[in-house]
Amino acid sequence: MAKARIPVLKVSNLKKSYGDHVIVSNFNLEAWPGEAIALTGRNGAGKSTILRCLVGADRPDEGAIEVNGETLRESNPVIRGAVATVIDDLDFFPDLSVVEHLDLLARAHGLPDSDDAVDAILHEVQLVPQSGQLPGTLSSGQRRRLALATAFVRPRQLLILDEPEQRLDVEGVEWLAQRLKTERQAGLAIVMASHEPTLVKTVATKTIRVGER
Repeated sequence: MAKARIPVLKVSNLKKSYGDHVIVSNFNLEAWPGEAIALTGRNGAGKSTILRCLVGADRPDEGAIEVNGETLRESNPVIRGAVATVIDDLDFFPDLSVVEHLDLLARAHGLPDSDDAVDAILHEVQLVPQSGQLPGTLSSGQRRRLALATAFVRPRQLLILDEPEQRLDVEGVEWLAQRLKTERQAGLAIVMASHEPTLVKTVATKTIRVGER
């Protein structure tokens, strides 16, 4: 008997409030392999709150979140191994260089040929000259490229990204759009919040406008 297909990510009736203020209510989403879902809408509509719930950074008041059919638990190593994220500004280890950060991630996730993978992503995000620097010495745009590199250097089935285009120049946004399109075409599922029309148009297979009734 064939095994039933399940989405990479399933969100059912998600609700999140802060005090008496309801940020998100009755939010539902399914993301399948090869599908990219873009969350759009005004600032404050709840996009970032949704994504923080999806990665376990915030706990929803109601609803269910499943990754590959398993209830989301940030401590679950199977889920941690499947989900790569760029949410908010990452807190990098202050005493590890750019290349050491990426090498640590690649090795921690058991990536074969980790040295080659790290070299490739450093070239792709144009951080080879800065590879020996500490994150605190990078510009804001370089830090964003490093954050994206941490997602691309490790195994992944699902990418969750909150405005990944932030602080990238025009060339950087074009690169990111094509990279995410390639990720989707390779069978990854992507959920992202974005205000960048070019990124949404190039990458998304479905758009959900958050905050509209």
